[in-house]
Amino acid sequence: RGGTVVGRNRRNRAVGRRRISIFFATKTRPGSRRRRPAMLAFATGAWATRMSASAGPEATEPAVRPACPHFSSGPCKKRPGYTAAEALSGALLGRSHRAAPAMDKLRRAIDETRRLLRIPEDYRVAIVPASDTGAVEMAMWSLLGPRPVDVVYWESFGAGWAADLRKELKLEGVREIKADYGELPDLSQVRPDHDVVFTFNGTTSGVRVPDDGCAWIAPDRTGVTICDATSAVFAMHMPWDKLDVVTYSWQKVLGGEAAHGMIVLSPRAVERLESHTPAWPLPKIFRMTKGGKVNESLFQGAVINTVSMLCVEDYLDALSWVESVGGLDETVARSRRNLAVLEEFVAARPWIEFLAGDPAARSSTSVCLVLPGRERAEVAGLVKALGQAGVAQDVGSYRDAPPGLRIWCGATVEASDLQALTAWLDWAYARLPLPV
Repeated sequence: RGGTVVGRNRRNRAVGRRRISIFFATKTRPGSRRRRPAMLAFATGAWATRMSASAGPEATEPAVRPACPHFSSGPCKKRPGYTAAEALSGALLGRSHRAAPAMDKLRRAIDETRRLLRIPEDYRVAIVPASDTGAVEMAMWSLLGPRPVDVVYWESFGAGWAADLRKELKLEGVREIKADYGELPDLSQVRPDHDVVFTFNGTTSGVRVPDDGCAWIAPDRTGVTICDATSAVFAMHMPWDKLDVVTYSWQKVLGGEAAHGMIVLSPRAVERLESHTPAWPLPKIFRMTKGGKVNESLFQGAVINTVSMLCVEDYLDALSWVESVGGLDETVARSRRNLAVLEEFVAARPWIEFLAGDPAARSSTSVCLVLPGRERAEVAGLVKALGQAGVAQDVGSYRDAPPGLRIWCGATVEASDLQALTAWLDWAYARLPLPV
């Protein structure tokens, strides 16, 4: 029946009055004149304001729209102000990637990567095939075998690395240290005499390793650490002294193009490359040695297979943008500010939560949210409504993850767009049926 509700949020502030209508469906038992409620739906507080009679297809759309609706977790949004005509105007098209001008661009991409990420001088940096996936596989196939391996994972991509170690490389002594989506495993289980494979930031779970310099990795370790950091690099600080192999792709935090990966090797990793011969054949695109020594040309601009000079130009443009906004510290800060927008939004609403249970392990890039009590189909409907409204594209959770939202908050995303998006999240949720 019609009524008036005064809503209050968690800080106990009045948020307004609104007339709502609640309809009770009833059923009659056979042989009985008694009618009983079949469903009782109600709402309280700020939730009641949103879940009013106006909820449904006719719910009022917010006045402000995100200037850019691109919140995909890969490939990710281009940098602010990006236009292909400007960014790619210097692309060396129709020339060999081995030509001197092309090699100059490739070397510049490597040198600028090292400078902006503050990679130690004695580490090596190379452009490799097949995006981050190719870089991780290259490292595992080339380096692993001499020691037992601890593979640490809490989401789908890390689970994929574990499966490859067991089923493809068929390594003995593989120990899986794992946790469910939204949680971190016990990192203290990692042994310093084992090799370690892990993801720095779980792109499909929204859970990252703690921001403590990877204290759980021993400084006097004897094994090598292989870190898949594709959704962390340029948004989170890398503790280089704890990481022997770091991989990432251009398409994540920098909003670059797909298909090209980066690999960073410590002196310890190079030593392993030169002292260990894998027991299995290495495909050409995984080979980093020549004549038993590391192939130095790979770290000076040469590449294993043909690169797209169009994508290289796009990557150089992204690196220039990083420099223009203030460098690594600012791109990290931009991502954290973006996360803060969603943290404020979630804190004020009872119907949405972070998948990450521990705020200290909460990703600032691939932010994963869940809607407790809602079915997968309902969440899919909300995601579809946002997409059809043109305010948020590609924000559904990863196919193997719990149903929910995955909203990219990397450095190229504007906080103002996320702020505008939050009103549309309220709008989309108001269109769902009242929870039972």
